[in-house]
Amino acid sequence: MNALAQLGMVSEHPRDIQNSEAHSVEEERKDYFIERDGERFAGNHILVDFWDASNLDDPKRIDETLCEGAIAAGATILHSHFHHFTPNGGVSGVVVLAESHISIHTWPERNFAAVDVFMCGDCDPNLTIPVMQRLFQAGRVEVDAVRRGRVQGRAKTA
Repeated sequence: MNALAQLGMVSEHPRDIQNSEAHSVEEERKDYFIERDGERFAGNHILVDFWDASNLDDPKRIDETLCEGAIAAGATILHSHFHHFTPNGGVSGVVVLAESHISIHTWPERNFAAVDVFMCGDCDPNLTIPVMQRLFQAGRVEVDAVRRGRVQGRAKTA
């Protein structure tokens, strides 16, 4: 954690799953793939573009907001790291989740942010959008969604 802190910002909500108590063998083998609409897939991946946005140059506020969004989506935060670029003030960073990740790249000089949210299991990445919109106050929000890791054939039924 200290090495990450020296490189930049570290989340206030880290979780060390490698040193947590042992889980049952069945829980460890669960793949957390999703079964929905007759499909089985690894997770939901949304790409969110915030246009005419503000507050794009503050890594601390962006870190807090993306972590809040992860929690709203039902995800488990492992750690985060953000970098502030100069002279333009853009921010690039990632919140690493047990369920995957949220990453962001901002261009304050263009009032634009590109956010990538990938989550598996019961998490809903769409619940991150209103949390981020509260900070960015974007005039236009564009969302593309993809189901990642689609398994060939039909999903198994219980």
